[in-house]
Amino acid sequence: MFDIAVFGSLFLTLFVIMDPPGITPIFLALTAGRPAKTQRRMALQAVTVAFGVIAVFGLLGRQILDYLHVSVPALMIAGGLLLLLIALDLLTGKTDEPTQTKDVNVALVPLGMPLLAGPGAIVSVILAVQHADGVSGRLSVWSAILAMHIVLWLTMRYSLLIIRVIKEGGVVLVTRLAGMMLSAIAVQQIINGVTQVIQNS
Repeated sequence: MFDIAVFGSLFLTLFVIMDPPGITPIFLALTAGRPAKTQRRMALQAVTVAFGVIAVFGLLGRQILDYLHVSVPALMIAGGLLLLLIALDLLTGKTDEPTQTKDVNVALVPLGMPLLAGPGAIVSVILAVQHADGVSGRLSVWSAILAMHIVLWLTMRYSLLIIRVIKEGGVVLVTRLAGMMLSAIAVQQIINGVTQVIQNS
């Protein structure tokens, strides 16, 4: 009933794309200064949003993209541009938002999407669901998706211990490093999208 090969393949693919260790400094930078309880809630919100987005695209992804006449490269470029804007804010220190919305906004964007539920993860899930054979294949695919999101939540949830060690000065350094990493990810994503557009034309 359970295909371990399908599970392992998709789980490893999502692990590489969603990169739990790599998301840690970005999560720490975006949640710095909040109470610990709020940070834990934001970790859960981000993972819940990511799982919801990926689940929707896993079930209806191809139909949604076809209906909106959106190509995968266009999705990649849009996600890259959004990440680039967030990265510039991290690099320049302009991360403040209205207090009544900033916790929710950061959990939804960019943590939930497009950092966790980015174009790469969405496309991988769409293809995995399409190629899943029978009940065992679908069960393995969805188990891999769920397991990956549990790993993401655990990684972010317990990365908060790092903040207690590095203090405020370390958080500023982590924020700048996260901005650099995020800008590189964003630029690479835009390049990949543009390259696919050129290849398909």
